[in-house]
Amino acid sequence: MVVVIFGEGGVLVSNQSNEPSKAEVQTTKLNKMPQKGEFDTEFSAEEAAEVFNENQSANHASDHQE
Repeated sequence: MVVVIFGEGGVLVSNQSNEPSKAEVQTTKLNKMPQKGEFDTEFSAEEAAEVFNENQSANHASDHQE
């Protein structure tokens, strides 16, 4: 939006906007690319099997304690 203000000294033209500038968008934390390994949700089948076996062992041990 361009605002034109007529005053005593002549005309003042101002570019006013409610939108952030390109620099503001680029430096916004939520607009950053994630770092490698950060929020990594991929895992191997071997890792999944290992966790599953650990949980099964823990569940089996707790069943025998009661």
